[in-house]
Amino acid sequence: MASENMFDFVLLGPTGYTGRLCAEHIVQHLPTDIKWALAGRSAGKLEAVARELRDLNPDRIQPEILTVQLVETELRPLAQKTRLIINCVGPYHLYSTPVVQVCAETGTHYVDVTGETPWIRQLIPKYHEPARLNGAIIIPSLGIESTPPDILTWSLVKTIREQLSTGTKEAISCVHEVKSSGPSGGTLATILTTLETTNITDLIKSADPFALAASEPPKQTPRRSLSELVSGVTSVSDLGTLTTSPSGMADTAIVHRSSTLMREFYGPRFYFRHYAHVRNAFVGVVFHYAFLVGIVLLTLSPVRWLVSKFVYAPGQGPRKEDCARDMVEYRAVAIPDVDTPKPKRALGRLIYNGDMYTLTAVFLAEAAMVILYHEAKIKKVSRGGMVTPATLGQEFVDRLDKVGCHIETRLVDN
Repeated sequence: MASENMFDFVLLGPTGYTGRLCAEHIVQHLPTDIKWALAGRSAGKLEAVARELRDLNPDRIQPEILTVQLVETELRPLAQKTRLIINCVGPYHLYSTPVVQVCAETGTHYVDVTGETPWIRQLIPKYHEPARLNGAIIIPSLGIESTPPDILTWSLVKTIREQLSTGTKEAISCVHEVKSSGPSGGTLATILTTLETTNITDLIKSADPFALAASEPPKQTPRRSLSELVSGVTSVSDLGTLTTSPSGMADTAIVHRSSTLMREFYGPRFYFRHYAHVRNAFVGVVFHYAFLVGIVLLTLSPVRWLVSKFVYAPGQGPRKEDCARDMVEYRAVAIPDVDTPKPKRALGRLIYNGDMYTLTAVFLAEAAMVILYHEAKIKKVSRGGMVTPATLGQEFVDRLDKVGCHIETRLVDN
């Protein structure tokens, strides 16, 4: 990872809930000779985090402390000092546009964990091309939204491409099982402020499955049945009874950006859907309408104010001891693009025994290492600019497997 930059990467926002977990993963699992820094607005808070990290692993190179305000004039010199910025400062639509801007303009690589599709949709026309021309790899949504469905779907497409020598026509994924101790304050703040600051037109446009697509979508795409449109429930062979996923909008948009960035790999007719698994149709209908009602209520400012009084503050979240039994499992099925009555299909699953915020921290840190080690390959595959977790490819899958996030795929007969 030789470079003229002072740092291999800078972790921006390590005092927040996810940022602190990311810092802990870095000192416990990444190579000890990494040159890195902690950056944020408060020197005192940064130094407190650094002391905690030193206790976790005193034998590694300790990070430098950099104070910076989230404005272009201070962020640009920061970006010029490092090969990559790991950004944990959210809500991203409120604070992080200048970070993306300076990375795109200086050719500095960038990763974050946003699930804010309207924000990403605004960034792409402004910064994708400058980032590509300047050699930057910018990957938003490297958290629980939307890395699991994106990298799992990529793995299924790879299985079909390698074993059947064809593209993929359709892939469907779902959150099969989740045990969670609850969302962090940062996640809840993002939801509330997104609904407060995004107009209805942008929300509707962001709900388009191809809202973030890098090229034209397929001319023909599968249509949902009338039953699913009314009830929100469908049944898929190998996956069971499925209903609306709260992360469905964000995950679908990211996977379709992957498929349109790498169309020659996915295939020209690829289409993706994402759901949540439920025990039965009744539970699915209740969940679907409860989710819709909840979103409508959160568009009302008095409801948002009331909710904010009963949730974690930004920077806070579940305690580690409360997360001891947390886990998450995704499952997916993919159909090859072949004209046979009963084609083979690929089945896959991603499983992680741990809480989703630690998993998000793992995604960030391991993705940073893939970019640093395999920059040329990622640029060749994705062409650079604003890309997706799936462009990190098998190297990312292999690194995740070593830290407890396992992805399995296999072909089965119909």
